[in-house]
Amino acid sequence: MIDRDTLLGLVPHQGAMCLWDRVLDWDDTRIRLASATHRDPSHPLRGAHGLRAVHLCEYGAQAMAVHGGLRGRAAGFPVRPGMLVALRGIRLHVPYVDALDGELTGEAEAVAEGADSQQYAFRILHGEQVLAEGRAAVMLG
Repeated sequence: MIDRDTLLGLVPHQGAMCLWDRVLDWDDTRIRLASATHRDPSHPLRGAHGLRAVHLCEYGAQAMAVHGGLRGRAAGFPVRPGMLVALRGIRLHVPYVDALDGELTGEAEAVAEGADSQQYAFRILHGEQVLAEGRAAVMLG
């Protein structure tokens, strides 16, 4: 298992903006992560009424970043920063997520790659319930 301190070295987001707590497992094409940050009353994305499900897209994007960082590190390359350039096919199945007990899990799978770009499919779950899903594209710096 990969802990939060290691995650902080793989994503540009630091402190409370690093949304995942740990990596559960990963291989060359996919990753699974867990987090309870959605319950934090001082979550940086939380609004007056709670943490909206649309922000789970950021959880998906950060899952991609962690996976890319782990792959690069395993191959002996530095972590390459990326910029989210597109979200596609996003489906949100709940309006808010901050009241959900326990942890969220995230799954991301690389579905297309180029020298300077990646596209992933992602799902964010609470137990067996899918909260959000879609695809995201990133241009690598």
